[in-house]
Amino acid sequence: MNNLKYTNTNLINLIIVSIIPFLIWGPFFPDLIVSISALFFLFYVFKNKEFYFFNNKPLIIFFIFCIYCILLSVFVAENMTLSFESSLFYFRIGVFSCFIWYLIDNDKSILTFFYYALVLCFLALVIDGYIQYFTGVNLAGFKILGIRVSSFFGDELILGSYLSRLFPLLFALFLIKKKQKFEVYFIGLLFILVDILIFMSGERSAFMFLNLSTVFIIILIKEFQKFRLITFIIAIICVVILSLNSSKLNERMFKGPAEDMGLVKSSKEAVIFTPQHDSLIRTAYNMFKDKPLFGHGPKMFRLICADEKYATGVTPCMTHPHNSYIQLLAETGIIGFLFLFSALVYVIFTALRQLKSIIFKQKRPLSDYQVCLLAGILITVWPLTVNGNFFNNWLMIAYSLPVGFYLQSIYSKKN
Repeated sequence: MNNLKYTNTNLINLIIVSIIPFLIWGPFFPDLIVSISALFFLFYVFKNKEFYFFNNKPLIIFFIFCIYCILLSVFVAENMTLSFESSLFYFRIGVFSCFIWYLIDNDKSILTFFYYALVLCFLALVIDGYIQYFTGVNLAGFKILGIRVSSFFGDELILGSYLSRLFPLLFALFLIKKKQKFEVYFIGLLFILVDILIFMSGERSAFMFLNLSTVFIIILIKEFQKFRLITFIIAIICVVILSLNSSKLNERMFKGPAEDMGLVKSSKEAVIFTPQHDSLIRTAYNMFKDKPLFGHGPKMFRLICADEKYATGVTPCMTHPHNSYIQLLAETGIIGFLFLFSALVYVIFTALRQLKSIIFKQKRPLSDYQVCLLAGILITVWPLTVNGNFFNNWLMIAYSLPVGFYLQSIYSKKN
């Protein structure tokens, strides 16, 4: 590299890209890489006074949010230690996104490293996942959990989350690489297999995420638009056939949620998502009503949700309320909520600008590559779904990847 005195650029690329497979085995090693990289990059930025990496609105807003969370941990949270430890180093996620930006600027080969890492991991999970579905056990000896495929994730039912959050990034990198004709068909087949596998994982949110981002991409891209539409239709047809032949999967993925939410006639009382999630969301909302401006502090839901003043429904208490927006309302108040909501507004506004340019045949503000990265960010900020803990290390690392690529494509001086 030009500025950092690396002895081996490829070695650095391999270390950073190793986050992709390491995410399969948990957050420890990815978080270690992210944390060390963030500290290393901060040292570089201050030493060389290259502050322009942080001089953009998304990063400035993010760092303000981080400072806000630290202040809440100190002055608002009932358990300062628990809240403070998650807030203090939260900024590393934004810094790591900038580090990805820096790496791309200085060595474009890292794009190829990321692409093939994603392809290999997706292939491994697809092959292993289908083996587990049809035989009941995967290559590592993990048994299928009821009707739900988990592959190498074992007892952690996050196979679908991994695949759905990273596929838009994979397709973005596919678009900008030199490719043979067979690679086009390969990516199309991979998407179909991934979509079906996520359905077999029983992860409703992940299934929605992948298909939501796919529709977003199909509408807003120019290259391979018809091809993506065809593969999407084939995938949906396969899922419908599978659901008709598996009453348990159909019950979990379609019939059960539809009855729970009152979308079809049922003796059940209509709830938000499921009775369990409805209970958690209502409990979190009660917490928000009690402290609407600043909330109770990051990660405080798990400590306060059992309080009879807030608890409601069948399962009022877990580590988080399973929705990022309601979690931020409960833990960081309306101010923290506006941070994530502003990101949603940005994605929607940018998508509408792209759509307007398509309708009126104007110059498109975003390339197809940027549209796919934005689709990856859309998954993070989409409000109408069940998702994980907003302050979870594993999720935030997965979130940071498309953000880093997107920031580089929009703000880099070397584009």
